[in-house]
Amino acid sequence: MCLRTLRFSTSFPLDGKHFIAKQRKEQMNNGKLNGKVAVVTGASKGIGAGIAKQFAAEGAAVVVNYASDKHGADRVVDEISKGGGKAIAVQGNVGKRTDVERLFAEAEKAFGKPDVLVNNAGVYEFMPFEQVTEKTFHRLFDTNVLGILLVTQEALKHFNATGGSIINVSSLASSLTPPTGVVYNATKAAVDAITRTLAKELGPRKIRVNSINPGMVVTEGAVAGGYVDGDMRKTFESLTPLGRIGDTEDVSPAAVFFASDDSKWISGETLVIAGGLR
Repeated sequence: MCLRTLRFSTSFPLDGKHFIAKQRKEQMNNGKLNGKVAVVTGASKGIGAGIAKQFAAEGAAVVVNYASDKHGADRVVDEISKGGGKAIAVQGNVGKRTDVERLFAEAEKAFGKPDVLVNNAGVYEFMPFEQVTEKTFHRLFDTNVLGILLVTQEALKHFNATGGSIINVSSLASSLTPPTGVVYNATKAAVDAITRTLAKELGPRKIRVNSINPGMVVTEGAVAGGYVDGDMRKTFESLTPLGRIGDTEDVSPAAVFFASDDSKWISGETLVIAGGLR
């Protein structure tokens, strides 16, 4: 064979790491949220972190809000960035108006006007009814209810004329009403009422409002509270038709659905994600 007839290619097969990176980039470019900007509160861990990462994988630029866990928020941003996505971490207490105003100012400065808001920040505490105090009440309601109101009010100032999607993370507790959770249950029932009310009020402005109501999910908070390995888990699993508690990966696809055009004619809904438990 004459050497002059040989042809050499200057392109080489991608190694595993670069192939995966290329696939992720293509997924983002073709993702359901490509070009959208999303603000996710309470996203340093748990369900919020799962939603933030799933949004980024679908092409959204994500603002990862956190109250105190800067390390956790930075870790989420780093994971998104390494996967080829765009994200920033912004500290802010959702129960304080000045913090909320700064959250959206930094979000818009980084990525432009938001298209999607996920009201995920929340706290919980379980105790016998007789042990409930004013401090307990205000701690849960200030974050779980007042926080949603303040964040949503500010979001309305930044959404553009094409509208947007608001996703409130509520809980199965609003309807299941488990004992020892009277205040927490009440906050989540309020979230459901806020969802239905604002869906009617904001619909004419092309803003959809829906709620995700997860059952018991394995999160850092649930592990730290001893719920994942205790009697509560056994009780929930015994009552759940699908026989297990959830993971964050069970919840985040629903948030993508409500954030995307797949749900463009859906508003005011509460979607229970709890393995069939009611």
